[in-house]
Amino acid sequence: MTENLDNHLKAYEGDLQYDFDNEILLNWYPQRILNYAKNAHSLLELGLGHGYTTNIFSKQFKKHVVLDGSKAVIKNFQSKYPDCKSEIIETYFETYESEERFDLIVMGFILEHVDDPIQILKHYKKFLTPNGKMFIAVPNAEVLNRRLGHVAGLLPDMQALSENDFLLGHKRYYTVKTLSEDIKSAGYTVELMEGIYLKPLTTAQMIFLKFDKKIINAFCEVGINYPELCCGMLAEIKA
Repeated sequence: MTENLDNHLKAYEGDLQYDFDNEILLNWYPQRILNYAKNAHSLLELGLGHGYTTNIFSKQFKKHVVLDGSKAVIKNFQSKYPDCKSEIIETYFETYESEERFDLIVMGFILEHVDDPIQILKHYKKFLTPNGKMFIAVPNAEVLNRRLGHVAGLLPDMQALSENDFLLGHKRYYTVKTLSEDIKSAGYTVELMEGIYLKPLTTAQMIFLKFDKKIINAFCEVGINYPELCCGMLAEIKA
């Protein structure tokens, strides 16, 4: 919690190669959550990041609270989405406290950033309404393109963090197994787990091939049933 999160602003300002993947991932999984939480009226979202998800969710809920520990990232989001009416609170996730309870809590690509993901999961149980839903999304170390790189001898360690990961402030990758273990250790069960974006090639190759939007959507649709092969994993968990 002593980390200056403003240091990671560059990763969220745009103009990076991996923005290609982020645009796909971060526009896809909120729609999946909305499909599963149609009766929810209030949402607590952890992290602003690139802003895609907050912009989407802000239009769907009567009450939408977003937490972020970086003043610079908050300012960047507000400059991109000046009309967003969501309540944004500057706070570390570990120290957030409130008397409010929410129908939906979303931790979208958050657990890979924090020092103690199990503690975070435990901390947010108390902010759910009795019938509330919690969703988490994390990056997958064993996505198809990394598996192929590993077998080809180009990526000796699939858990290894890249320069881009460090820029984003990532501390770890997940697999279906390690994500399930952290969920269980925090006192939850997995209600569902699905894949986010079945990515067969490197980002540079994906950009070069200029796939039609219908094909990109097909990568996402097919990936739902193959979380172990996708860029990210989306899980609904229950205390």
